[in-house]
Amino acid sequence: MANWAGVFPAVTTKLNEKGDLDLASTQSSIERLIRSGVSGVIVLPMLGENASLTLDEKEKVIRAAKEVVSGRVPLLSGLAEISSDSAVETARKFQSFGAEGLMAFPSIAYKSDARETSAWYRNLAAGCDLPIMIYNNPIAYGVDVTPEILRSLEDVDQIVCIKEESGDIRRVTDLHNAFGDRFSVFCGVDDLILESLALGVTGWVSGMTNAWPEECVRIFDLGRAEKFAEARELYRIMTPAFHLDTSVKLVQYIKLAEHLVCGAPEWTRAPRLPLVGDERERVVAIINQTIATLSERYSRAA
Repeated sequence: MANWAGVFPAVTTKLNEKGDLDLASTQSSIERLIRSGVSGVIVLPMLGENASLTLDEKEKVIRAAKEVVSGRVPLLSGLAEISSDSAVETARKFQSFGAEGLMAFPSIAYKSDARETSAWYRNLAAGCDLPIMIYNNPIAYGVDVTPEILRSLEDVDQIVCIKEESGDIRRVTDLHNAFGDRFSVFCGVDDLILESLALGVTGWVSGMTNAWPEECVRIFDLGRAEKFAEARELYRIMTPAFHLDTSVKLVQYIKLAEHLVCGAPEWTRAPRLPLVGDERERVVAIINQTIATLSERYSRAA
């Protein structure tokens, strides 16, 4: 079974100005991420506008990613469905398209209780052959996969990892104390990664890695090596941009960061609209300041 660790960017789905898939730009982005040292790739996350894409488009994204990844790192797909049956059916299709694992949301249309949440993930595991990362984001989806719920899933071998995005940094230690290394624990919040590394997370599902992959991999590697003084310097530079990962408009913000850093298309699909006015100016200022501070840092080190 999978033993996932390291930086797994939640890859944005590149679109053109009309809102159509730009598979060439998506592949170029994935290639850049892999060359920068990421340990895995997750396509069709929430950040990848999963809910806005048709099944045919999702197939094209997974197949395009599979082509460029070419076995170099694990390829996961986000799985965001409404019913348990549709989750299983879609998981099987994603596997046939080339996905090697799932980052599985709870039902995106219903706030399940503890018993229902446990049944959701158990049924998904029974219905497909892929290893599963549980996406735990109670702030956005209203469902918290607590240590108690995980205890009920401990015997499900396919459930190998949890993306911890509760916002409560204490949860990392609670999970370790409850389960040891039974589950890989990934930080799911960019502006909590160094704190999470100090507490022993094994991986990071990151948004801003799309824009700054080398810097994010560097922060992760330094934190895992417990070189916290060196990691803090870079983390403090990146944190204003990392804060953008926690906004409801993180898709627009992170795509804009990619655009300004490496020229990737910033377009999103409605109902998301391009940033305008003061909001755009504020986000551009944060991104440009990060670019400038990093450039100054690299100049000093040269």
